[in-house]
Amino acid sequence: MKTILVTGSGGLIGSEAVRYYHNKGFEVLGIDNNSREKFFGKTASTLPTVELLRKLPGYRHFDLDIANYSAIESLFTSISQIDLIIHTAGQPSHDWAADNTFEDFNANAVGTLNLLQAFRNFHPDAVFIFTSTNKVYGDRPNFLEYVETETRFTPTDRTYANFGISENMSIDNCKHSLFGVSKVYGDLLTQEYGKYFGLKTGTFRGGCLTGENHKGVQAHGFLSYLSFCLNNSIEYKIYGYKGKQVRDNIHSLDVITAFDEFFKNPKSGEVYNIGGSLYSNCSILEAIYLLEEKSGKKLNYTLVDNVREGDHRWYISDMRKFKEHYPSWKHTYSISDIIERLL
Repeated sequence: MKTILVTGSGGLIGSEAVRYYHNKGFEVLGIDNNSREKFFGKTASTLPTVELLRKLPGYRHFDLDIANYSAIESLFTSISQIDLIIHTAGQPSHDWAADNTFEDFNANAVGTLNLLQAFRNFHPDAVFIFTSTNKVYGDRPNFLEYVETETRFTPTDRTYANFGISENMSIDNCKHSLFGVSKVYGDLLTQEYGKYFGLKTGTFRGGCLTGENHKGVQAHGFLSYLSFCLNNSIEYKIYGYKGKQVRDNIHSLDVITAFDEFFKNPKSGEVYNIGGSLYSNCSILEAIYLLEEKSGKKLNYTLVDNVREGDHRWYISDMRKFKEHYPSWKHTYSISDIIERLL
């Protein structure tokens, strides 16, 4: 029996990983201390999800803070074998990071360092996957030129418009938000533990990761939160760009199947962009129209002129590199599929 350790096991990607590998017969270990409730309030609590996971035979849960190295070391030394580590735990919000700088850095940077060092010291034959973010590119995508249409922005450069943003885009000399910076640290560390120490590590820079198990809140998880606002008659505020900012959206199960492809054929220090790509993307306005069409309801929303610091005008992931390395993988959920499941 193989063993997987999932950090952030009560979150969207973490819980999807737990269920997926449990169904494959793995022994599954999960770390989650419900930090999301601290970040975003009770509606974001991961406790209900964790309680469901605890009912799975063979699942073991650990209420640990990944920023506490002694706790992580104790856990890693108590486990005889780990084959795969999927690290999804972290603080995911631009706005929260600006007011809670130490907590953000501890969660995203120090926590990742602790896990990588324990992985190197005690289970170096495992595969380590880090869930990074497109925010490591900072606001550099905004340096592109765009044409504005009725519902979205589109790059004038046809390479970007036809394929998206690749891993070759610089992450230097631009504004990231403090959240983006703390994720850059974890992103580069994961690459370095692969390239410098020869360990099997993969860094996945996610677009908008979403799905029906997402605990979306105003500060994070816009598709899930849009659906929540629609179903509960809550006003939704769109910050900047007239609601025409574009995001690619990938379902959590598609993320995990991509991780599984890497696990089966790992590399050392590799980095990939992962998102809905051209297969699944929308602007905020387009998401609202699709939600309203499918639900028969009207969303109460307002446009706010202020743009969130470091927010992208347009971001679509170029996944050609990952698909070249792992040609059997493909998207299975379109933006329409995702919204139906959210509703």
